[in-house]
Amino acid sequence: MDKDITIYDIAKGVGFSPTTVSRALNNHPAVNQKTKQRIYEIATQMGYRSNMFASNLRRQRTHTIGVIVPILNSSFQSSVMAGMEKVATEAGYNLIISQSMGTAEKEVANAKTMFNSRVDGLLVSLAHDTENIDHFEPFFKKGIPVLFYDRVAEHKQSTSIVIDNVQAAYKATTHLIEQGCRNIVHISGNLKINVYANRLKGYKYALIDHNLPFRESLVITNNLTEEDGIKAAEQILKMKPRPDGVFVSNDFCAVNCMKALKQAGISIPHDIAVVGFNNDPITRVVEPSLTTIDYPGYEMGEVAVRSLINYLDALSDISITNTITLRSELIVRESSLRKLQK
Repeated sequence: MDKDITIYDIAKGVGFSPTTVSRALNNHPAVNQKTKQRIYEIATQMGYRSNMFASNLRRQRTHTIGVIVPILNSSFQSSVMAGMEKVATEAGYNLIISQSMGTAEKEVANAKTMFNSRVDGLLVSLAHDTENIDHFEPFFKKGIPVLFYDRVAEHKQSTSIVIDNVQAAYKATTHLIEQGCRNIVHISGNLKINVYANRLKGYKYALIDHNLPFRESLVITNNLTEEDGIKAAEQILKMKPRPDGVFVSNDFCAVNCMKALKQAGISIPHDIAVVGFNNDPITRVVEPSLTTIDYPGYEMGEVAVRSLINYLDALSDISITNTITLRSELIVRESSLRKLQK
């Protein structure tokens, strides 16, 4: 494990006095901009972290856990945060929560802020367009534990906390098939993200196991927003033959797709059966109520923080357990029950 980089180490690297280095890193007006820039660059390369919690450092623990989420205003992430907060508070830890707004660029900035804040560990659900995790390398090099949840990346020094998305999607698609659906659309998010790629796999496997053909034309990929749900409905209405089932990778998109289909005169589930994913509160109040996969967000938050603290307390080795898989269940409601409509 690398030792902490000090201003004295940086001073040796740039050829300036420790006083000048300290002033530059604190943006002191006595140091010119060119010198500041040079010192900033060297400090970054060396993995320097600004001393924001000096008093805690004497104890080698800040009792702070960083959390990076794609977006906070989702029912699932709110549930995860609640679970995290409960376990962290009971263990005497504070959470620093930031959102990437679903972009890799903001995620990189958030990671740097967390590193400089000297968090004891980091919990991350990756952004929509994150394709590599190089920005977490400073944590790995320092031996700072990083756990990914929901949207995860594989790394030998981290643990991922997920549900079995392949199995969950298989259950959802099989349910539609058992209801008599034979022409099923799958609406997915970015397939570079593990959760959506695995849900597509589960959808494919269910079709194969029931001797139904997989057709690329029945897979709609978008950002799963309200507008995307409406646009997906417009695409479905133009398909020939018209689909009789729709499996959507999140509830918010599913509900808006379903509403648009109903406005176009489609009977749900008689004409088209619909299944969502996450078990958001909206699934129980929409008409008809939405069949969905229950995604245990609260439990995921609890498990994430508990696993991280166990590692910090040397009760577990984060590099041994690469994946923790939680259970998920299909919750059947009116939106998919075609057999009851006949």
